[in-house]
Amino acid sequence: MPQRHSKNNNDLAFFTYDEKRKLGYGTQKERLGRDSIKPFDACCLCLKPFIDPLCCQKGHVFCKECILECLLSQKKDIQRKLEAHSAQQKQDKEEEEERLMLQKARELDAFDQQNHGAVPQYSDKNYNRDKNGFHGANSVKTTSFEEEALRTMKAFWLPSATPNAPVKVEAPSMSTICPEGKEKLKLKSLFPVYFTEDTSELKKSKSLDKNFICPSCKVTLTNTVALMALNSCGHVFCKKCGEKFMAVDKVCLVCNKPCKERNLVNLGKGGTGFAGHGDHLEAKDFKHLGSGSGLGLVRPAMKT
Repeated sequence: MPQRHSKNNNDLAFFTYDEKRKLGYGTQKERLGRDSIKPFDACCLCLKPFIDPLCCQKGHVFCKECILECLLSQKKDIQRKLEAHSAQQKQDKEEEEERLMLQKARELDAFDQQNHGAVPQYSDKNYNRDKNGFHGANSVKTTSFEEEALRTMKAFWLPSATPNAPVKVEAPSMSTICPEGKEKLKLKSLFPVYFTEDTSELKKSKSLDKNFICPSCKVTLTNTVALMALNSCGHVFCKKCGEKFMAVDKVCLVCNKPCKERNLVNLGKGGTGFAGHGDHLEAKDFKHLGSGSGLGLVRPAMKT
């Protein structure tokens, strides 16, 4: 005999609010921590420290091999979809020509029967038609259509005999897309980026990983530092130095190459896990109870 407390009353025919909450029903929210966020020096595709990094105009950094392989696979997929679309157009054209030929043949047959006074012949003798060729309230044309439908109609209650819906292949887009920002991306719009490595003896002795610094103010680059890159030469700076010096002097601080304000590209990076960082890094899962099982069906997590 279960306890009669309201929260433990599990012999009801429906789920109580407390039981739904224990099963995970509803929208579950969780803030992403630092371990769940991509570091600034990781590729957006392989999520490993980048090798020969390339950056798009929106600030997404990829390994050279990763982004070239991604763009190549997209081009192959576009070519495959284009061939499928062309094949479907050719098939639709052939079917339309065949339909027009059959329609023309039926019109000629009807015209010949009308001129020679031929009486329509019916292969099915089970139908009782009058001498005018009518069957109940339906005309001869409607009745022949019903015969064709009964002969070709498949059984909807049998999985093996159900009709197949035609698959419409749409014309694919001919442009490749950035896998991170979902905007149009071309290979010629990518530019290499160069990070300044910290070569001090103190940093080398503490860690085996590479540490990058701003070549102007020598600040160690982390996810908390906003970064900017020049698409003309590829050198990376912190945002403060970029806005303070390069936007005014119109020259790169490393190679002295002339630049303009439009050459400054903000690099995309992950957050820090803190609410005051400015990024809304929150994962949401919506769970609803399965019919009769009590198990939750989970939708994919969403970041907002």
